[in-house]
Amino acid sequence: MQKTAIVTGGARGIGRACALALAGKGFDVALVDLLPAEMERTAGEIRALGRRAIALEADVADHARARAVVATVVDAWGRVDFLLNNAGRSMPKGILEASEDEFDRTIQVNLKSCFNYVQAVAPVMLAQGGGRIASMSSVNALSGGVTSAVSRFAYAAAKAGILGMTRALAKELGPTIAVNAICPGVIKTELVSGMIAAREAEFTRGIALGRVGTPEDVAQLAVFLATSEPNFITGQAFVVDGFQWAC
Repeated sequence: MQKTAIVTGGARGIGRACALALAGKGFDVALVDLLPAEMERTAGEIRALGRRAIALEADVADHARARAVVATVVDAWGRVDFLLNNAGRSMPKGILEASEDEFDRTIQVNLKSCFNYVQAVAPVMLAQGGGRIASMSSVNALSGGVTSAVSRFAYAAAKAGILGMTRALAKELGPTIAVNAICPGVIKTELVSGMIAAREAEFTRGIALGRVGTPEDVAQLAVFLATSEPNFITGQAFVVDGFQWAC
């Protein structure tokens, strides 16, 4: 039976790496993003691996659009086996600088989007007899991320919310659907490459494995959560940071 996946924020960075890794394991992949040109590039790379790809432009904070996206995938492929809630945005402003609108948008894109897509996909997975969900949290949900330029309080709050949602959904949707979270550390993506380049030596000194992470490091865990058999893992938060102890 052919397996399918939906990856939000799949145009570039961690989402792209996860989408390609899933395709490499035989998944057809639906990409969701607001970057049509980059999304089509990634879709082309998936097709070059011999898998099917759909590129769907959508604001992940839009609840109705999430339902439409999932319906499109089910109409095309008949099922959804894996949902990766990867889309997110940074918020470098602190509590004294951030506006209400900036806080609300950070929560909507990082946290509400997970609600949108899980609520849309869960009935499909339950009806087909199984599925798996992983949502991208962050080590900043655990540490507060106070020294990171991309992860002040609003981002950390949203990513911490994902951890609570993951645990609750694992109980609510089990045993049919497994739900887990991924907590990346310092990962060199397009979004933060400039910041990392300026401080890479500093970051590296605070990582036990002696380097910053890559999107492919995170993708290895995403594939494991999507494919491991037999599966006895749910409600967990997996840290992928090379043991980031002093950043």
